[in-house]
Amino acid sequence: MPTILALSPHLDDAAFSCGGLLHALGRAGWDVETVTVFTASVANPTGFALACQTDKGLGPEIDYMDLRRAEDTAAIRALGLARPRHWPFREAPHRGYASAPELFRDVRADDGIVPALTDAVRAVLAETAPDLILAPQAIGGHVDHVQVVRALDAAEPAAPILWWRDFPYTVRDQTPKEPLRARFAALPEAQIRFGPEGREAKAEACAAYATQLGFQFGGREGLVRRLEQEGGRERFRRQGVLPESLGRLVADAA
Repeated sequence: MPTILALSPHLDDAAFSCGGLLHALGRAGWDVETVTVFTASVANPTGFALACQTDKGLGPEIDYMDLRRAEDTAAIRALGLARPRHWPFREAPHRGYASAPELFRDVRADDGIVPALTDAVRAVLAETAPDLILAPQAIGGHVDHVQVVRALDAAEPAAPILWWRDFPYTVRDQTPKEPLRARFAALPEAQIRFGPEGREAKAEACAAYATQLGFQFGGREGLVRRLEQEGGRERFRRQGVLPESLGRLVADAA
């Protein structure tokens, strides 16, 4: 049974950006391992970190990340996949990034998370021996996404990689920020198209992230509109030669 490893910065990125492909691979008999990197609960958050949950109507007494991990488990279940893995690394607001704009600027000089991430990535690569890796391009410029790319590159995986376009950052601006554009520009584009069953599964999975829908899409109706605009298509940059069994699912973009 071939194995795919999806390396998601946050608790929603993989489902939002490549949920259709994850669902299709699960249906095709692949062993799909989803890993989310930044999921640690932090007791007694303050400042911007606390505001990230209170601005969503969640009081300071609530374990925000525990709630989000539960949402992710429901989302991955909706895609028909095995229980996800959640790594105990802290999100950027708990690593010194003190405002929303800072999340999308250059990585802080004192943000030394990459070596520890690299070790964790190497360990899971050795454990799972994936035939394919899915990971973000960091479109939108979120520092957590950038750090995941850097850690995966540092781990030097042997498997081919499909680098996803980070939805919904790809549709928020006409020309979204791409801090790693030069890293991916030479890689060929690839895409997957999926039908009604896949669209329904992806929509259900994305809707499971209830705490994020208002912030990201203006509510569930906004999510539905955005997914409809995508037209059952997900796009990637391809690194390496894909397994032959993916030939019917993933094609180079015209």
